[in-house]
Amino acid sequence: MAKTKLTTASVSSFLSGVENETRREDAKVLLKLFEKITGWKAKMWGPTIVGFGTYHYTYETGHSGTSCVVGFSPRKANLVFYVFGFPGKADLLQKLGKHKGGLRGCLHINKLADVDIVVLEQILRAGVVATKKTWPVTPR
Repeated sequence: MAKTKLTTASVSSFLSGVENETRREDAKVLLKLFEKITGWKAKMWGPTIVGFGTYHYTYETGHSGTSCVVGFSPRKANLVFYVFGFPGKADLLQKLGKHKGGLRGCLHINKLADVDIVVLEQILRAGVVATKKTWPVTPR
């Protein structure tokens, strides 16, 4: 996601344009969930990522950039979640329900009905906390 930049595009217009009805409705639920968890308004990151907050990072290699603290993207194949790693994430993923990935990189689910929304909320909250502990965060 390092090449993905914050834009001024409309989140509601983007979500309204999601073709798959289930994915579009799930995205609207996620928008409210992410806003509740973070207390931040959604912003578009690139053409397809709905992100919340901003953090600046610099790796030991010297590579640096800016990204959203947490975010999601309603893609054609599935819903993709962007959330920082944290201790205990693997245990929560085991309780989440049907998903792919998520331990080190992106978390993929087909639809919200496939997962435990309470566990998803726990993962998102812990990801925000972990990011805040590791990097300077701006609640944009």
